[in-house]
Amino acid sequence: MNAPRVIHLGSEDNVVVAVDVVQAGDTAHGITARQKIMKGHKMAILPIREGEPVKKFGQIIGFAKTHVALGEWVHEHNVGLHDFERDYRFAEDARDDGLLPEPERATFQGFRRASGRTGTRNYIGILTSVNCSASVARFAANAMERSGLLAEYPGIDGVVAIVHGTGCGHAAYGEGFEVLRRTQWGYASHPNFAGIVMVGLGCEVFQIGRMKQEYGLTESDTFRTLTIQETGGTKKTVEAIVAAIRDMLPIAAAARRETRPASELVLALQCGGSDGYSALTANPALGVASDILVKNGGTSILSETPEIYGAEHLLTRRAATREVGEKLVSRIRWWEEYTSRNGGEMNNNPSPGNKAGGLTTILEKSLGAAAKGGRATLRAVYEYAEPVTEHGFVYMDTPGYDPVAATGQVAGGANLICFTTGRGSAFGAKPAPSIKLATNSDIYRRMIDDMDIDCGPVLEGVPVEEKGREIFAKILAVASGEHTKSEELGYGDAEFVPWQIGAVM
Repeated sequence: MNAPRVIHLGSEDNVVVAVDVVQAGDTAHGITARQKIMKGHKMAILPIREGEPVKKFGQIIGFAKTHVALGEWVHEHNVGLHDFERDYRFAEDARDDGLLPEPERATFQGFRRASGRTGTRNYIGILTSVNCSASVARFAANAMERSGLLAEYPGIDGVVAIVHGTGCGHAAYGEGFEVLRRTQWGYASHPNFAGIVMVGLGCEVFQIGRMKQEYGLTESDTFRTLTIQETGGTKKTVEAIVAAIRDMLPIAAAARRETRPASELVLALQCGGSDGYSALTANPALGVASDILVKNGGTSILSETPEIYGAEHLLTRRAATREVGEKLVSRIRWWEEYTSRNGGEMNNNPSPGNKAGGLTTILEKSLGAAAKGGRATLRAVYEYAEPVTEHGFVYMDTPGYDPVAATGQVAGGANLICFTTGRGSAFGAKPAPSIKLATNSDIYRRMIDDMDIDCGPVLEGVPVEEKGREIFAKILAVASGEHTKSEELGYGDAEFVPWQIGAVM
C-alpha cells in the first residue's frame, strides 16, 4: 500500500499538510501518525514545546498551547494565538512588474463606455437608496421580466434590482455614511451597467438629490432618479421605472462588444469557504493569473483585511513606497480597534467550515489568502468602495464576509471577480461576473454546477503556473461574454451588501 501523501511547505516548518487521509499508525514523511489526520489538516514532524511557534510556509501560524508530540494532529485543540512582533520591512521587495509591450498584450471583447471605462457585461440596473424602496425595485424588475421585452434585446444581459437593507436609521455624516455614498456612486457609474434608474422613498437619510449634487450627476437618457413619495406611491413608481427602462432598452442594445486591451480589466480577488488546500492550489494559481493580468497592464484588487491579518508583513515588503505599506498597516490597526470595541478579536475570523477544512488560526488562513495577490508590487491601498484608479496590484480594505467584500470591490470598479473556495461557497454577483475556482477535485465534482475551474490537479502534479494560465484564459473568455456557472444559475440579485458601519438608530 502506498504511503499517504503529505506536503512539507517550508524548510523551517514543523508541520506537514495531509493530501490524503493519514490513519493512526500510518507512516508519512518518515513519521508515524499518532492520530487520524484528515485531508488538509496538519501533522507535527518535530516535537513542539508549549509556547513554541507552529510554522507553515516558513511563517508563524500560532503557538503550541501544550506540548505537541511527533506525529500528533496539530489543530485548535493544541494551537493558540497571541500577538507577536512582525517586521514590515516597507518596500524592500518592490520591483518593476515587467509590463509587456503594448503590441504583445492580451485583449478581450468589451463594452467601451462614454466614461472611458470598459464593461464586461451590459445590464440595466435599478438601484435603491434605502431599504424602503427595495420592494418597488424588485416589482419593477419582475414586471420587465414578465413583459417579454428583454427577449427583443438579446444584447442586454438583463434588468437587475440592486437592493440593500440600509439607507436610513443612521447618521447623515461620518464614516458609515461615506461608505454607503461611495458604494452607491460606484454602482451608479459602473461600466457593466448600460443604464441606471435610482429609486428612493423620499424621506430617508440617504438622499438621492444630495448624492447627485456631491458627485455632479445629472439626469440623462441612461440615468434617471425618482422617489416613491413624489411619484405617487408604489404602483405609479413601478410604472415610472418600467417606462424609464423601456426608453433605455434601445440605447443599451446599441452597445457592441469591441476588442479592448486587458489593461482595462479590473479583477476582484476573492476567497470563501477556505480549506487546507486553498493555500496550495487555487489561491497561488489565482496569484499567477493576477500577475499575468498585471503584466498586461490590468488591475487586480486583493481585499478582506481580517483575512490578511498576520500576513500583512508580506504585503508591506512588496509595497511600491513606504507610504503605501504604512497605509495598509493603519487599516490593520483600525480593525484591531474595531473588533475590540465590538467585543471580538481578529482570530474570531476562521469559520467552523474553515476549521473543519484544516485551517487552525487566522494567521494560517491569511497566509493562504494573501497568495491570491501573486508577487506583483503593491501599488496602492484604498478604503472600502473607493474608486480604483491605479493600474497593477492594489489593496482595498473590506471585511472578510464575501458579499460585503465583493460589493466594495465592484463599487471600486471591478468588472469581474475570481472566487476561490475549498468548502464550496455558493456565490455570484451582478453586475460583475464571478468565476469560481475549486481548491480540490472533490468539491469540484460534488458542486460541478457551481464551479468553473478545478484547481485540485495541482495536488497531482500540475504546475501552479499552468493552472494560473488556465485561469487567465478563463478571465479573458468571461470578460468577452462567456457565462460563468453562477450566472447560469442566476446568482447576483441578492449579493449586493454594502458594509454597514456605526450605530443603527
